[in-house]
Amino acid sequence: MSVAEAVPAVGPAGAHGVPATPRRLVSTRFLRSELGMVFRRRRNQLAVGVLCLVPVLIGVAIKLSGSGDGPPFVSDITENGIFVAFASLTAVLPLFLPLVVAVVSGDAVSGEAQLGTLRYLLAVPVDRTRMLAVKYAGIVAFCFAGALAVAATGAIIGLAMFPSSTATLLSGDEVSTLNTTGRLLLVALYIGMCMAGLGAIGLFISTLTEVPVAAMTATATAAVVSEVLDNLPQTEVLHPYLFSDVWLDFGSLVRSPIDWQALNHGMVVTGVYVLLFLSMAWARFTGKDISG
Repeated sequence: MSVAEAVPAVGPAGAHGVPATPRRLVSTRFLRSELGMVFRRRRNQLAVGVLCLVPVLIGVAIKLSGSGDGPPFVSDITENGIFVAFASLTAVLPLFLPLVVAVVSGDAVSGEAQLGTLRYLLAVPVDRTRMLAVKYAGIVAFCFAGALAVAATGAIIGLAMFPSSTATLLSGDEVSTLNTTGRLLLVALYIGMCMAGLGAIGLFISTLTEVPVAAMTATATAAVVSEVLDNLPQTEVLHPYLFSDVWLDFGSLVRSPIDWQALNHGMVVTGVYVLLFLSMAWARFTGKDISG
């Protein structure tokens, strides 16, 4: 894996006639290297491909059955194909998308440690805080890419198979397909943000171990536990504070008017989790003895 190195650029002579060689204050080479590693990895590409199969399966199943009976979004597909995307995002959100994010985030630091590249990466040198920030940036980019990929595939498949006339929102209002497409984009971005919260948890767990599978499993388990608690009436007092509780709030974007209060709550809850777990990841990683 390549590491960002500041490229010296010879400038005007200094006070004693010595050429000044200032370093670039900002270099994107490390970030570009990390993004390339995340998106070129076969495992991650396969995971996104599997996610994109969901809208294909939903679209084909509804088309062959000729019936749109089902829960919200699914029942609207035969009226407007754009709802294939909404139904697909709803389908991947409880399990498949969090699992993919768990794999990517759990591997972020522990994968480098297991391969033995973490010590050399830091010896270049790369500041640990900067490295952690770049690692999280790669996770966040993948979270948004996964949600947008499902949304785009669903929209393309749906509009190719079903009508594209006016769409009926969950509130009963009819809007144009262009309006619904804009709402779909916002939904995908909101879900990507929610997954970035889970990604912060996975990054923290990744700093605790040198075994990527253990970090991936622990992150996925955290998501499952949060969802289980969120569905138990006995733990209702905890629901507003669970990171998974706000995931389905994207439904507010498919109503008119949009319930911004619910969305703001979701962004605040996710932001708190991101700050908390990134802080713990930083505290752990900057004080960690690198032996791998």
